[in-house]
Parts: sequence; C-alpha cells; structure tokens
Amino acid sequence: MIDGGRRGMRVTMTSAAARAGRVNEDFTGAVPTAAVLIDGAGIPGIESICRHGVAWYANRLGGSLLSLLSLERDRSLSELLAEAIKQVTDDHRDTCDVADPISPSATVAMLRLSGGLIEHLVLGDSVLVLDRADGGPLVFSDPREVIISRPYRSALEAAAEGSDEYRRILRDLRANRNQPGGFWVAKDDPRAADEAITGSCPISELTGAVLLSNGASRIVDRFRLADWPGVLAILESSGPAEIIHRVRQAEARHAVAADDATIAHCTDLGEA
Repeated sequence: MIDGGRRGMRVTMTSAAARAGRVNEDFTGAVPTAAVLIDGAGIPGIESICRHGVAWYANRLGGSLLSLLSLERDRSLSELLAEAIKQVTDDHRDTCDVADPISPSATVAMLRLSGGLIEHLVLGDSVLVLDRADGGPLVFSDPREVIISRPYRSALEAAAEGSDEYRRILRDLRANRNQPGGFWVAKDDPRAADEAITGSCPISELTGAVLLSNGASRIVDRFRLADWPGVLAILESSGPAEIIHRVRQAEARHAVAADDATIAHCTDLGEA
C-alpha cells in the first residue's frame, strides 16, 4: 500500500499469477501521484524471439513509466508512454527480434493526479474505472482487440494450448496488432501510444479509481458476477483480493483457463 497523504492518494494493490509455479506477467506500481498497471502478452516459443520474456517486458515498461511519471510532470501521459516504450525497446533491441509479431507486448492502464485533475490512459484491453461522488462510475477500456479477436476465439479454444495449431492461430490474430484497422498495444513502436484512450476529470468529482488487468475485469465482462458499481462496493468492503478470489472461483466452476489478475485501487485522492 502506498499512501501519499494530502498530496497524493492511497493505493492498494493485489496481483496473482494464473496458477502456482507460473511467472506472473502483470505489473502494477504507484508513486504518490500516479499509478500504473501493465498486462504482458506473449505466446509459447517467444524465447526464440526474445531472451528476456514477457514478464521482463512488463516489469521494465512499468518501471520506466513510474520513473517518468515522477520526473516528467509536464509531459502528457501519451508522451510518457511513448518514451517508456522507446526505452524498453532500446534495452533489448540489440539482443532480441523486437519487430517480430510475437515479441513481448503489453496493455497499459495509468492515471495521474495533476493540477486538480485526474488524468487517465488506457491502451489495449486493461480497464480503468473512475468512481464518481455523484452518478455511476466512468469505465474506460479499449474494445478493439476484443472485437477483432472474436472470430479467433472458438478456434483457440478448440486447439490444444501450446500446440503448433494454437501458435498459428495466435500468430494470425497478432498480425492485426499495431496495424491500421487493428488493435494497439505497447510493443516496439512508440507511435502506438498515440492510439491510447486518454482523458481527465476533476478530482473533486471523484472518490476513487481502479485499474484492472483483463484477468481481473472478468468478474464483470466475462462471468457477470457483478456490475461496476458492485465491484466498487466489493473493493470498499473487502479489497482487491476478494475480486480476484471470486474470479478464480468462477474460472474453476466454468472450467476456464485462469489468467494473471491484477488490481490497483486508488482512494483518498488529494491534490497533486
């Protein structure tokens, strides 16, 4: 937990790997006036493309963003994300095939308190929710990957995970990544940051905010166990771990493969 006092916010974070013994490819972190959530993506065989791997990419990108958010307060969130993507790409450009379609990538959710506003950015299928003092929550997500991936999902579910067929389908899906008419994620091209969904809201209108990886947002968008006001109520009463616990129970009931699940819950918003 990070508590920035009157010049920041309180952030409670929980992250769980998909299963025991598996590396968690999500990242979340915070500084007193900002929070970041990264959901890394890759497929079996990625080691032949990048010797570092997806978890390394997610952690490196998240760490770069937190540093930039602390030091570069006059630049927009999109500019900071572009710079972070460039930094991480440069870190492994000489050792890995960063341009290959299956090289590590990630979705991003981030927020920052600045000048009486809370600024937000979402790239890819992570979710960011602003809890308003009056009215329902504001939910921000990028639906492009979900829409484009729908025709591939049944084929993926029919193929054995890790098989040649499974990898072929994923390659076909990822050929739509960071392409006009496709979907956009953080990978090797800083220009992807220009495609992020961004905005701002007066801090005075909000009581909190939540960042979720798509493994955690399943509680709403896949399993329909709660709506977003219900999720906020659970977070207020029981914290982020309870959300992930309920998701894991639903995955077991429905025989759905688990995914890394991460939540950063921001409350006690103050002036930056």
